[in-house]
Amino acid sequence: MKISEMSEAERPREKMMSKGSGSLSIAELLAILIRTGTYTAGHSESAVEVANRLLVEADGSLVRLFQMGINDLSRIKGVKGVKALTIEAAIELGRRFMTEKSKLTKVSVTGSNMVFEMMRPHLKGLAHEECWVLFLNNARYVVEKRQMSTGGGSATVIDVKSIVRAALDTGATGLILVHNHPSGNPMPGQADIKETAALKRAAESMEIQLLDHVVICDDCY
Repeated sequence: MKISEMSEAERPREKMMSKGSGSLSIAELLAILIRTGTYTAGHSESAVEVANRLLVEADGSLVRLFQMGINDLSRIKGVKGVKALTIEAAIELGRRFMTEKSKLTKVSVTGSNMVFEMMRPHLKGLAHEECWVLFLNNARYVVEKRQMSTGGGSATVIDVKSIVRAALDTGATGLILVHNHPSGNPMPGQADIKETAALKRAAESMEIQLLDHVVICDDCY
């Protein structure tokens, strides 16, 4: 059924206008971005049906959808060109919103849960590991957060010299090391433990304190 053939109460745009965006399913929200369906060889699909196929390709997961780039989106029938760009733009806006929302500019970092909430927008859904460092002042305010390295699916480099040098450049007196595990298991490995100890020793030699090392997965740490 074409969207134009649906009752007004069932059409995504009209539904959003009358009831708000929260009333729409994920497929209906995607359908608004996709705008039009497809028609080939006597077979037609509405924008909602195309959106449902897109969700199937993403295993029904927004995390997986966020991992799909423009090339992945463009391979799906009915999602090409401007449609793929529109979806990718919406995803990027979502990422930036989450990052902006999580800025803790005048709040003292008091625990690992605050670090998790701050860094999850940067690391959620990644298929590779990244190493980030939060540089803090004496009041435990974040002076700067910086990506220090990016790696593969099971490892990334923790460059002790680069981290200590960056801490000195920013005037930080404290560090919080953060990296992600795409596997979904947040437990640190032996390499993580060894590299944490090495960074702690190096930082202390410069009178800088390593306050924590937080390992993040999508929804846990």
